[in-house]
This record gives sequence, C-alpha cells and structure tokens, in this order.
Amino acid sequence: MPPSDTDRTAVAALLGREPDGAFDVVVRHADGGPVVIRNAPLLPSGRPMPTRHWLVGEPERTWVGRLEGAGGVDRAEAEVDTDALAAAHRAAAAERAAALPPDHTGPAPSGGVAGTRVGVKCLHAHYARWLAGEDDPVGAWVAAHLDEVGGAAPGAGGPEVVPAPAG
Repeated sequence: MPPSDTDRTAVAALLGREPDGAFDVVVRHADGGPVVIRNAPLLPSGRPMPTRHWLVGEPERTWVGRLEGAGGVDRAEAEVDTDALAAAHRAAAAERAAALPPDHTGPAPSGGVAGTRVGVKCLHAHYARWLAGEDDPVGAWVAAHLDEVGGAAPGAGGPEVVPAPAG
C-alpha cells in the first residue's frame, strides 16, 4: 500500500531527508506513526536498494543506535547462532528478489539483511525485520538487549507497535 502524504512527511522528518525511493509502512506506533518501512528493491534510478526493512521510528532507532555504539554488532555476531543468521540472510534476499519487477534486467540487490551475505552489518535492519514479523535471530537478540541501553522492546515495556494494515 503506497504511503499517504502524512506518512511521507513523517518518514522524511524521521530520516531528516526525503526518502530515496518507494516504500510502504509495515509497522506503526499505536498512534499511527511509522516505525518500520519496507523499501522497494530498486530506487527510481534503477540502482539496487540493499536495505529492505528500515527502522525509522523513535525512540527505537535511538535505542538500537546506542546498542550498536556499545559494541552490539560484535556481541550479536558472537552470540547468535550462525546457521540461524545465514537462514535470515537467505530469507531476506529471497523476499527482496521476489519483489523485483518480473521484467527487470538491470542490476539487482544482492546479499541478505542490509545487503550483507554473512555476519551482522546493521542492528537497525535486523530489528526492523523482526518488528515486521520476519524470523530474524539478530532482531530478536536486539529486542532482548534494549534494556541495557535504556530501551525496551514491544511487550517488555517499550512503545506499542502494530503491523500496518496490508493494502
């Protein structure tokens, strides 16, 4: 479902710039504000967009940034099962590839979550996928560790987030 003008304005304000490409809001705060957007796999220029799920909501984005700043990427990579992480990357790549236009012949996004093939590149992208209902062990790890940086996951005292209605 294409974003409303209100969604486009809210996402631009959260990003501090206009979004580069098409997106839809897939997770919202209880008040309707965007938390997670799902980007189109290609930008209008045809350039591949490696990050399918983007965490835009506040305070979630700040909390995950604090967790990254406290060494969370290395910790998650060490603590999350490597086979489960590899499966998440494969699933993310397959979902993004399935969203490409059927007649697309140009460059295509590669890699898994946030465009990486192995390991952990960005806790924000993994947490966004997890909030969007995808099976992402790093996203689940993030949710379990937000309390270390003054945050809380949904259901654990954090802001209420809800899947956006499908359109």
